[in-house]
Amino acid sequence: MSTKENKKVVSLLNEIIEMEISGVVRYLHYALMIKGPNRIPIVKWFHEQANEGYQHASLIGEKITALGGHPSLKVTPVPETKTHKVLDILKESLDFEEAALKKYKEVLKHCEDDVALEEMIRGMIRLETEHIEEVVKMLDTN
Repeated sequence: MSTKENKKVVSLLNEIIEMEISGVVRYLHYALMIKGPNRIPIVKWFHEQANEGYQHASLIGEKITALGGHPSLKVTPVPETKTHKVLDILKESLDFEEAALKKYKEVLKHCEDDVALEEMIRGMIRLETEHIEEVVKMLDTN
């Protein structure tokens, strides 16, 4: 990978790590705010999402350092919408998952001949796509 592409990839990966860390905070907050008769399985799901966000951030951070970069300490701001109804939270979650998917796809365009990076990013794209599909199913109230 050229030096220019390497810098671009590291920059994009830093944006992703900021998004993933934000996801940890966001999903933990969502888990704390859920109320109602279906609280327990929904809280469990949000905690799983928070843990997965942590794992993704760790993996991305390791790749940044492997590429000679420095992982960002920033966190993408987590907006407080004051809306804590499950369907509203899931809609917010869908928006964030779609933004993450878009960013991962952007990185894919810059992998050049780095097969390990490409495979890692393709795996992340698969996971983000599966999250989106799951949230879409959860939002289907028919």
